[in-house]
Amino acid sequence: MSNPPPLTAENLPAYAADTGARHVRLFKNGANQAVRIPKEFELPGKDAVMRREGNRLIIEVPDKPARGTAAALLLALEEIRKMGPCEDEFPDVDGGMLPLDDIVL
Repeated sequence: MSNPPPLTAENLPAYAADTGARHVRLFKNGANQAVRIPKEFELPGKDAVMRREGNRLIIEVPDKPARGTAAALLLALEEIRKMGPCEDEFPDVDGGMLPLDDIVL
C-alpha cells in the first residue's frame, strides 16, 4: 500500500481547514462522556475514527468506510472493477468422476 500524498493548502478538503482551538464543555450521555462538535469542526459523513495520543483525543475521517455499509460495498465493487475480467479457463469440475446413473421414477 502506498502512502497518500502529504496534505498541503492546495489539496486540503474544505472540512480540514485550520480553525484554531476552541473551548468546549464535556458532558455525560448515559454512561459515556461526550462533547458537542462545533459547526466549524464538523466532519463529513456519519462515521469517524477516534484515537488517543497522550492526553489528546484525535477524531478523523476514516480511510475506509465501515464494514457492512453501502459505502463499503461500493468501494469493494469499484476495486473488483479495476481488476478487469478474469481470463482464466474454468476447470473441468466433473473430470475423473463416474458417469451418472439413470433414475427411473
